[in-house]
Amino acid sequence: MPELPEVETMRRGVLPIVGSTIKDVRRPACTKRPILIQPRIDVLRRRVMGRTVTAVDRVGKRVVVRLDTGDAIIFEPRMTGLVLLAAPPTSEHLRLQVTLAGGTHRELLFWDRRGLGLVRLVSPAEFESLYGLAKLGPDALALSAEQLRDCLRKSRREIKVALLDQRALAGVGNLYASELLHMAGIHPQKRCDLLRPAEWQRVHAAMVEVLETAIHYEGSTLSDGTYRNALNEQGGYQNHHRVYDRAGEVCPSCGKAEIVRIVQAQRATFFCASCQRKSPKPAAAKTRKSLHRG
Repeated sequence: MPELPEVETMRRGVLPIVGSTIKDVRRPACTKRPILIQPRIDVLRRRVMGRTVTAVDRVGKRVVVRLDTGDAIIFEPRMTGLVLLAAPPTSEHLRLQVTLAGGTHRELLFWDRRGLGLVRLVSPAEFESLYGLAKLGPDALALSAEQLRDCLRKSRREIKVALLDQRALAGVGNLYASELLHMAGIHPQKRCDLLRPAEWQRVHAAMVEVLETAIHYEGSTLSDGTYRNALNEQGGYQNHHRVYDRAGEVCPSCGKAEIVRIVQAQRATFFCASCQRKSPKPAAAKTRKSLHRG
């Protein structure tokens, strides 16, 4: 967290800075854990001052501010980072302040409570090396069902774990993986290589619907209240979660079974054992068939 919907919401929120000129870049005094800024702030300042913002893009879970030199400033929120145009949630966690001129907003801010995020200025060649398809998979909203299947169908990993692999597809994180698998009716522990073509179609359709709906509601602000949009306002998709962080509640789909919490790859997974049945292993199914014949 933030995942694709939250970062896409940030990207759309800061689009008004396109056409603005960067007047200064400052690293505010902060007594908290420092974030990684590359190159050093003095070097970064020299390279961006006087440059014009030509576009604001997103690559996976990162906001990309493109400059007229071809360079790009990458904002990587990771766990608690925010890219903002308005006053941040707290002043003590403000990590970078970019002063702007010639547009509707006077500054672009990067705020990070836990200090796990990073800011990186890269050249076009560095961008390709760090964020090209050799490093990141295709965007989760840009690939077809067939491409999704081709990315993951040979993997013996559990589908929930595989969906989190940013080298296979970029943007899906822990929250939305649980949500989309529930919508698709796929057990999170089912192995990728055991999914049928029709199940991949359901996974893809659910992924697109969940991510696009979450973007419509400007992402999910969880109980810790950390995530905010570019104007420091809460998202709304948390009010539409089907299973995430709802262990013990009745499933909204079947209205009977309780939502279950398990741990996969050290991450919490939420699902309904009734709606998302786990198919028997092929060997077990074959044994039962043999016994029946006997």
